[in-house]
Amino acid sequence: MLRRPLITEKNAGLQAQSKYVFEIAAGANKPMVKEAVEKAFKVKVTGVNMITMPGKTRRVGRRQVQTRPWKKAIVTLQPGENIEFFEGV
Repeated sequence: MLRRPLITEKNAGLQAQSKYVFEIAAGANKPMVKEAVEKAFKVKVTGVNMITMPGKTRRVGRRQVQTRPWKKAIVTLQPGENIEFFEGV
């Protein structure tokens, strides 16, 4: 379900609001993501927002190719909880 955490400056700003961003599997839905985060990090999730990111056009030699679309989830935790994996990054 969870592929990897997305660590960017914008996402670091969301951590102050107890929001964490993950790249997720294409077939995942909100209840699946909620269960996976709660089980993996032992926290209580209050909300999950999902975004499908479209693929980008890239150049490979003379050709233009399209990268694959992917999904990300913004997970909101209960106030006062945090995920230790992200701390200090």
